[in-house]
Amino acid sequence: MNNNKEQILEGSRAIALTIKNIGPAVVSAYPITPQTHIVEDLAKFKADGTASYEYLKAESEFAAASIVLGASAAGARVYSATSSQGLLLMAEVIFNIAGMRLPIVMTDANRALSAPISIWNDQQDVMTIRDSGWILLFSENHQEAVDQHIIAYKLAESLKLPVMVNVDGFILTHSYEPVSIPTTEKIKKYLPDYIPTPGEYLDPKNPMTLGAFATPADYMEIREDLHDDLTASLKNILVETEKYHKIVRARSNNKNVIIDNGLVEYTGPKNPAAILVAMGSSVGTLKTAVKDYKNIGILKIRTYRPFPVNAILEILKQTKKIAVIEKAIGLGMGGPLATDLKAVAYGQINGQIKNYVIGLGGRDFTVKMAKNIIDDIMRDGSVGKLKFVNK
Repeated sequence: MNNNKEQILEGSRAIALTIKNIGPAVVSAYPITPQTHIVEDLAKFKADGTASYEYLKAESEFAAASIVLGASAAGARVYSATSSQGLLLMAEVIFNIAGMRLPIVMTDANRALSAPISIWNDQQDVMTIRDSGWILLFSENHQEAVDQHIIAYKLAESLKLPVMVNVDGFILTHSYEPVSIPTTEKIKKYLPDYIPTPGEYLDPKNPMTLGAFATPADYMEIREDLHDDLTASLKNILVETEKYHKIVRARSNNKNVIIDNGLVEYTGPKNPAAILVAMGSSVGTLKTAVKDYKNIGILKIRTYRPFPVNAILEILKQTKKIAVIEKAIGLGMGGPLATDLKAVAYGQINGQIKNYVIGLGGRDFTVKMAKNIIDDIMRDGSVGKLKFVNK
């Protein structure tokens, strides 16, 4: 399991093995479908004696987030995972973690929100905390999830910013794919053992305060600093992704991939008739669908927060027909990704953006649906009404 060779693994198992090899000092989580297999495996590694981290059981997701907050504030490398209502229960702590500038890494196994109750995948959960101050990464497949977790720790610990890696529940967490798990030795060449910066963690010998009370004279500047640092992290994400692929795992060669970095990936022709924009596992379905078209490009958003405005606009300038395909809905407005894109694209590109919502509550997103979207955007590139694609 640790020989760095390609294996057929469940997505949750691949993530758990990666976290074990990274070597956090503290792991705490509360099991919730479809995140459960990740933390079950981590608990079993500890019980079997193959892992040395402290595994702390929590009575709720709020408690789990609070445990890793406290451990991180005390200078430990930590990990947690959650999903759906669990993330909502964590919301207060999620904002505190970012405001306290704690380098926490967490996995969100994306799942629909209640009511009605659904245990299946969409990405509405993470959209509830999208502006909390975390770096938000999205994985298309198992290998990308493995790579992003390792990079996430490097970003979090060097920037003092928390990072959340989003993987589509069941579609990635419970499916089996070929994946390579870097060994502990290989990971350490890129990500050394964590040594907290003196004066930036709780130490009885050097007392300090984290998350202090802030008056109106100070609060705004503190939030401005967090915003500025989060925005500036775009450069770090680019640099660290390149370093990772040089040191740990070389990229696979794909002649169709024109741009491939930590922020975005563009696949397709240089002058496409239309571009499809998406995040997460639905990109895989789109890649299958466009094989029957010669003039369609796919823009995959890997980093959603901070929003990589320049990288996105540079690609979207190539076409006048843009379809944003997403597994989330901002009720009363539209898809969150499309809303963001329309805001930054206004006056910057000639293309018209059309929004397609798919897969809510675990509805299958099929190749046929993808082709229907392509046909629709090619017929009419106008902004038009939000479309829910159900079949």
